[in-house]
Amino acid sequence: MKTIKFHKSECGVDILLNVLRGENVIANYQDRETYNTDFFEILLFKKASGSVILNQKKITITDNTVLFISPFQKRKWELDTDNFDFTILAFQKDFLNDFFSDKLFTYRLLYFYQLNHPLNIQISRQEIEKACDILTEIKTELVNRYPDSIHIVRSLTYYLLLKFNREYASINKLPMYKPENNYAYQYKQLLELYIKDKKRIDDYAFLLGISRITINSAVKKQFNVTATHLLKQRLLFEIKNDLIHSGKNVSEIADELNFSEPSHLMRFFKIQTGMTTSEFLADYQNGIF
Repeated sequence: MKTIKFHKSECGVDILLNVLRGENVIANYQDRETYNTDFFEILLFKKASGSVILNQKKITITDNTVLFISPFQKRKWELDTDNFDFTILAFQKDFLNDFFSDKLFTYRLLYFYQLNHPLNIQISRQEIEKACDILTEIKTELVNRYPDSIHIVRSLTYYLLLKFNREYASINKLPMYKPENNYAYQYKQLLELYIKDKKRIDDYAFLLGISRITINSAVKKQFNVTATHLLKQRLLFEIKNDLIHSGKNVSEIADELNFSEPSHLMRFFKIQTGMTTSEFLADYQNGIF
């Protein structure tokens, strides 16, 4: 599978961020093969018609759609490339984490690493025009560099990311409490790192040096789901991803994900989805999501 890598030369080695116009990268959206990227993307569609298969789900793309994609999420486009107008904000994780001196910043944004809610929102024409104007201003600062350009890029990007986060939370009815600690975000980060090896809340509680009750309380308050639900959804996503894209059989996937027996994986999958792995794969291949 093709992985598109972020090119530092596009905007300088010191800023791992770029703004791209759809017409300049159209080849990626005409190719209907599955691929991924090693960077975050926020796509703002002023005008569009079509769909994308992302996170094993089919998302309809229409006018005024904003789409959020995390690194290495596999996607397959079906866009009418004769009828589109969109802009992309692309950046690597280090841009946000280092730029804002916060290693958990990407996990604080509700639309990244999201498995429970849609990865797209619909906003008004006025809102998407305003956001695209901000992206144009960011691009201008990237191309015409001044001593203070990096500060303007940082402030405009920060503003845009938080505005989208607020809108995303409002649309999906997600809480936006100021956290008393970082446990919920740290837990989410650890799931990304260790889901293949650790499948018990107690494992993550040990890594964080806190109790499972404390983890669950923090996750419930911040994400409105239990810590167990978050873990099961992340593990289920990994299994589905391997079933669809790895070419491995259930026994091989069970071994890679450290299930003691393939039957344990199959039982977990059936409980979570209501179908067998074979039924899920057949539905996916037949375009049923």
